[in-house]
Amino acid sequence: MRSFAAALLIAAAPLAQAQSAADLQLLRDEIQQLRSQYEARIRALEQKLEAAQRVNPAQAGIDAGGSAAPSPSPTTPASAGVTTGSGFNPAMSLILSGLYTNTSRPSPNRGFSVGESELGISANIDPWFSGFAAISFGTDNAASVEEAYVQTTSLGNGLTVKAGRYLSSIGYLNSQHAHAWDFVDAPLAYQSMLGGQFADDGLQVTWLAPTDTFIELRGEIGRGRGFPGTGTPRNGPGATALAAHTGGDIGDSSSWRAGLSVLDARGDVSNPATRVWIADGVWKWSPNGNATRTNFKLQGEYLRSVRDGLPTQTGWYAQAIYQFMRGWRVGLRTEDPRKDSLMLDWAPSEFSRVRLQFAHDRSHFGAPGNQWFLQYMMSLGAHGAHSF
Repeated sequence: MRSFAAALLIAAAPLAQAQSAADLQLLRDEIQQLRSQYEARIRALEQKLEAAQRVNPAQAGIDAGGSAAPSPSPTTPASAGVTTGSGFNPAMSLILSGLYTNTSRPSPNRGFSVGESELGISANIDPWFSGFAAISFGTDNAASVEEAYVQTTSLGNGLTVKAGRYLSSIGYLNSQHAHAWDFVDAPLAYQSMLGGQFADDGLQVTWLAPTDTFIELRGEIGRGRGFPGTGTPRNGPGATALAAHTGGDIGDSSSWRAGLSVLDARGDVSNPATRVWIADGVWKWSPNGNATRTNFKLQGEYLRSVRDGLPTQTGWYAQAIYQFMRGWRVGLRTEDPRKDSLMLDWAPSEFSRVRLQFAHDRSHFGAPGNQWFLQYMMSLGAHGAHSF
């Protein structure tokens, strides 16, 4: 009996070893599969980070020239850009905004209002695409889709493609969400020639040159949904846009960016074709590139609009923003048509800002108008960094 048991154990030992070896190999295969997926994900994220740095150098803490630069103030509310959410757990953000307006001339915007609040949702879809949507809530309680697009992350060669609804990259101010502006309202030239801010449904291609000097080219083709476009259904494009920007460093404390853009909007019977040219420039300074306590920004744009059968429109604005201590900024904007605005704001943290603004408006017929604004903006959730 003992001999039979011993024989049985001896015979079973190779089977157990074979089963154990198969299990071990299965585990090795699973580990290798996980390692490959993990490494592929890491490579995709690295490529996405590289693409984001090329398209938006300020997000990576560098300036347009690619070296250490005066970064945006940490007390500035973050914009609702694409953040690092995943397809299963999107990053969500909410901008709460409120406004009190007092005007010397009759205006439908007098009194208290909720301003423009905004819900942002963003995520990496897979190693090749990310997505972003911004839902805006206006003073009339109506919800609208401000932006909703998908964007490539891994094309390489400095290329990025965006498809959907987006704020156009023309000029400097146009692509920024309203809560990222330094003043309550858009400049008059933007209001009269771009309807405040030009957004479109279409396709945008961005190319960042592989050079030490920042050189970026963007092309857009779309429906022409917003003014000066007509939004008329057609097989062909209703609007096209081109933008070129360059920039760099000036020593350790300053950086700059300048650009030229053109927007062509097709017309119809009631709305003539329009071409808008925009020249923009911005210069930023902070001591040794540290913008935490003190920084200065000088910004300006010139707009020229040519519409079939109508007189040519021109307009410009120039503004200066100075942060004189942590959390406190003062700003002055002058523009043609004639309007001057003075603002003071306080940001106790990077998620909140309170602003007081006074404007003296001489752009209308008759007596000049005075405008007072008191605004708050509060950020909840995850937000991307501001552009340069």
